[in-house]
Amino acid sequence: MHHVSFRQCLLLTLLAGQGAQAAVSPEDAARLGKTLTPMGAEMAGNEDGSIPPWDPVGTPVPANFVPGSDNYVDPYADEKPLYTINANNWEQYAEFLTVGTKAMFEKYGADGWEMHVYPTHRGTVRPDWFYANTLKNATGATLVADGQKIEGSYPGVPFPIPQSGLEVMWNHMVRYAEPASQTYDTYYVDSSGNRVLATSAYSTSVYPMFTTPDEPVGEKSWTMLRINYDAPARRAGEILLVHEPGADYTEGKGRSAWQYLTGQRRVRLAPAVSFDTPNPGVAGTSTYDDSFIYNGSPERFNWHLVGKREIIIPASSYKFVFESKLEDALGDKFLKPEYIRWEKHRVWVVDSTLKEGQRHLYSRRTFYLDEDSWVAAAGEMYDGRGQLWRLQYLYGANLYDRKTGYGSAYGAYDLLQNIYNLNGKLIPGRFRNGVEQNEKYFTPKGMARGGVR
Repeated sequence: MHHVSFRQCLLLTLLAGQGAQAAVSPEDAARLGKTLTPMGAEMAGNEDGSIPPWDPVGTPVPANFVPGSDNYVDPYADEKPLYTINANNWEQYAEFLTVGTKAMFEKYGADGWEMHVYPTHRGTVRPDWFYANTLKNATGATLVADGQKIEGSYPGVPFPIPQSGLEVMWNHMVRYAEPASQTYDTYYVDSSGNRVLATSAYSTSVYPMFTTPDEPVGEKSWTMLRINYDAPARRAGEILLVHEPGADYTEGKGRSAWQYLTGQRRVRLAPAVSFDTPNPGVAGTSTYDDSFIYNGSPERFNWHLVGKREIIIPASSYKFVFESKLEDALGDKFLKPEYIRWEKHRVWVVDSTLKEGQRHLYSRRTFYLDEDSWVAAAGEMYDGRGQLWRLQYLYGANLYDRKTGYGSAYGAYDLLQNIYNLNGKLIPGRFRNGVEQNEKYFTPKGMARGGVR
């Protein structure tokens, strides 16, 4: 029997108390770039061919795309749906549907909710330095402080071979993105089918931790996000600034947020821009931590890794995101099915339950994260009674002339109040890669200078 000294025993006890989790072995890490993609997905397709192998070349650039235009046309415009799932046949596909999707068929199938399922594409690629850092992270990055902090990580996927649900969620929380700006509208549709404009805004994001690929993440921000609100009239002139950490949500180290409110004409710290505070950007129909399916500190929930499944999710959403007017796609009870493209992908499934003694509107949340990009593609939220309350989908696409993706359009269906919202859907032609603004724009002082007087 291997002898464990008192000192070793004490160290193990301390680590367990901090929630430390070890990195994977060099033998496991060696699978990256071989049987696993450089980001940790299964390189091979599935047995029946409905999920193809990963394509290291990336998404094809359509012949009618104008380089540098930022106007992303659909590279799969000529494809037709392989099949449609509707009220009559959805139970045949139940094993490939999320809990939320099945609930949509049960509630709205008779009203025309259906899914047009297209061929699956796996063209998610990233820069070579990102792959190299991901390989380093596989054996070097660890979760400490009860999962609130990553130590030893470089700008890449922190946990490409995850051992826990929280590692999977961290991969989503610090997913790769490049600076961009967009003008977008946010709507919600009430239980009578009325379309209500909740927000018109100009949003700009930069990602500081990815600008220094050779340096550990340390205390660098993952993103600095600024939103200037133009509508409705009562919110015109407001500004929101959020700095999101890249590796540390321990006390005093997490999210920093500021608001400029026109009535007060001053910039104020905004600690309430987090957790289950109703998000005014969607007229309170979702919470702040519903943004991008999930964001922010994971401290209030216990996280459980369910495993990996083949699930039909929205994907390759070029037509909806870049080419369609949101107003045209809004149906009375759900987005019009002809606007949404669905594909079968392998996803990581993570379930979470509210920690004892913590407070949140949701008692449980389940998330589905695409294996190729680590982006959360869908989620379900349960109320305090354990009843399914809201479900979400993200509508994203690869930017095929760049080694990154776009995933700012997402929405929630509220099954209890019979309403739905769609947030962050850009106005066609109003997306730009890169930012014109300098670093000062993303500071509280920069907000004050830009405020309406």
